[in-house]
Amino acid sequence: MKTIAVLSHKGGSGKTTVAVNLAIAWRALGARTVLADADPVRSASDSLRKRADHMSLVVETSAAKLDALAYVSGKGGCDVLIIDTSGGPDNGMIEAMKVADLCIAVSRPTYLDVAATLRTVDIVRRLGRQGMVLFNQCPPRRNGVESAVVSGTMDILRRGGLEVCPLALQTRAAYQRAIAQGQGVTEYEPGGKADAEIGGLLAYVQGKTAGAARDRAAND
Repeated sequence: MKTIAVLSHKGGSGKTTVAVNLAIAWRALGARTVLADADPVRSASDSLRKRADHMSLVVETSAAKLDALAYVSGKGGCDVLIIDTSGGPDNGMIEAMKVADLCIAVSRPTYLDVAATLRTVDIVRRLGRQGMVLFNQCPPRRNGVESAVVSGTMDILRRGGLEVCPLALQTRAAYQRAIAQGQGVTEYEPGGKADAEIGGLLAYVQGKTAGAARDRAAND
């Protein structure tokens, strides 16, 4: 089983939107996917409650129960466990990191957001986990090229030795419209630009986690 923790030190990054869309897109490929809503706000659960597959897709949990949930999910035949963590630097985030094969630190491309994300990445490193930064709510690309703000920030982080997802998610109405209807963008707007972004993100995450569970078991 692959376990992915979606994290953010700072609210408003779109962490839950990323977790929801990854879970729905992965499940659409036939993987037995569970979204663990470990955020006390329960935004993921609230947005997906109207789905027919809600009971099998979403599990409301807490940080203290994540280790047991990961164990039970793996034994029960789950292929992918995606954890939507509580926002902010609390122990809940750390507990999610401990059970994760990949930690995704979601950040907007602003100075304050990046500064907060660096603290998240520092904890990921100290725990010996694999992590990456994902930029979200980015300004539109022009002719397929990322804005100077986004590309420049990516370059700075990479020069500092950080793993940065090469595909940044843009600010798109489709993300908010889809989640308001209990859908992922792959369901709400198939073939759209947001669909393509999530498809690219999913492919990248799949590549990063190909041997992650094996490597984590060896390091633990």
